[in-house]
Amino acid sequence: MEIEHQKDKNRYILTIDDQIAKVEYMIKNNLMYLTHSEVPNSLRGQGVGKKLVTQTFEKLTEEGYKAVAVCSYVKAIAQRSEKWKNIIS
Repeated sequence: MEIEHQKDKNRYILTIDDQIAKVEYMIKNNLMYLTHSEVPNSLRGQGVGKKLVTQTFEKLTEEGYKAVAVCSYVKAIAQRSEKWKNIIS
């Protein structure tokens, strides 16, 4: 499972069994605001959400973005990790 950045749709996606888990964002003042995350019902409870969010963090930092977690789930993942809590505000 490799994260894909769909810049034209302002989202990062993971495709699993033809289903899409996603983190949506908007860019304002050179910051990426992570506004929404969603995992299909059939994939919930399997760690897909955490994998989606951590891979999103890795990809956006690799691409040179700074991010702000607006979505409560994204914010929770960032705050639980020493690696991300100082990078994702």
